[in-house]
Amino acid sequence: MTQNADDTTLAVPTTTPPEAGRNVRDEAPRGGRSSTARLIGVDLARGLAVFGMYAAHVGPDPSEGGTTGFLMELAHGRASALFAFLAGFSIILITGRRAPKTGRAGRQAVAKVVIRALVLLVVGTALTLTGTPVEVILAFYGLYFLLVLPLYRLGARPLAVIAAAGALLLPQALYVIQDALNAGESDPGGIWTWPADADGIVSLLFTGSYPALTWIPFVIAGMAVARLDLAATAVRLRLAITGVALAALGYGGSWLALHLVPGALPAISASGWGEGGSAASAWWSDTWGYPDGSTPAALLVASPHSETTLSIVANTGVAIAVLAACLAAVDALPRFHRLVRPVIAVGSMSLTAYVLHVAGIQLLGIEELPGSPPHVLLGFLVAVTVFATLWSRRFRRGPLEWLLGKATRPAELVR
Repeated sequence: MTQNADDTTLAVPTTTPPEAGRNVRDEAPRGGRSSTARLIGVDLARGLAVFGMYAAHVGPDPSEGGTTGFLMELAHGRASALFAFLAGFSIILITGRRAPKTGRAGRQAVAKVVIRALVLLVVGTALTLTGTPVEVILAFYGLYFLLVLPLYRLGARPLAVIAAAGALLLPQALYVIQDALNAGESDPGGIWTWPADADGIVSLLFTGSYPALTWIPFVIAGMAVARLDLAATAVRLRLAITGVALAALGYGGSWLALHLVPGALPAISASGWGEGGSAASAWWSDTWGYPDGSTPAALLVASPHSETTLSIVANTGVAIAVLAACLAAVDALPRFHRLVRPVIAVGSMSLTAYVLHVAGIQLLGIEELPGSPPHVLLGFLVAVTVFATLWSRRFRRGPLEWLLGKATRPAELVR
């Protein structure tokens, strides 16, 4: 069984076979495992990211505390970072995983990525214009695809170096740019005053909830991992160790910085963040709020959506560790594989799942995110899991994934 580059989830190819209930490992040729079977764990990771996104949007508020609050807090920011990481993985799946496609095939693959990116930009913008309380990520995704596409021919090592450099440099650049933009707002005649029709691209690049400047390192890191031989046990082990080490470096480094750098905690406490948490928890939690750019001490936190180097390092580590665990578990534990098939089905149609949850929030009139009671989150999770499981028994792709695949057909005309 071979990988079909037209199978798309959140603008990416699904690794799930036509029937999610079948054990593709049994279909692998003798003497080796199918490439599809090896990558079912990617859909599992993507399914977990969908569940995390649901928890962040329609789950209880983490500031309520307790076990439920803690579990909800784990999803905030980390689920969206996992999505971005897997987006990079998916670009490589489309353009050639172990070896980049060249010639006509390469040009067609690039065209497919561009079309997917443009569709996501349109769909994401349309959903945002509905006034949904959800900070829709799809338009940002589309921009990420366009920005990193020129790197698709690089190998794992240079991609990893670029991702690391981006994590080190881009957050500082974003801090300077946001500070300049804030100055432009207070001085309408200044050089940083943007025309109204440029607000959209400025938001996508610098000021939105998922600014491309600090989110593309996640995507490039995913591209680097996709280049590796993920069938090799040693590679998976190194990935798991790397993921844990990066998470410890990011979160642990933030904790040390906040507690050891003189005046860091007081500066953050006085910077006007939100309510509901302690500034001392900013090394991992966003219950306190988000940095407002009024103090350089904000660059020391690692809370999700803080757009700092330590935050990117930590959340990349979490994404790598989750992917490594999913790949290993699905491959080594057949019973576990059967148990999580519904989650894999959700991951195989994550674009559909994402749009459905936005539509559900609109239909139910949910205006405060997060803050819904646990039974609302449970209802969303059960609904999407049942739908995905039943749909995958009859169809190879989710409904929106099928439409997106049709939209990329013009790429086949590229010569």
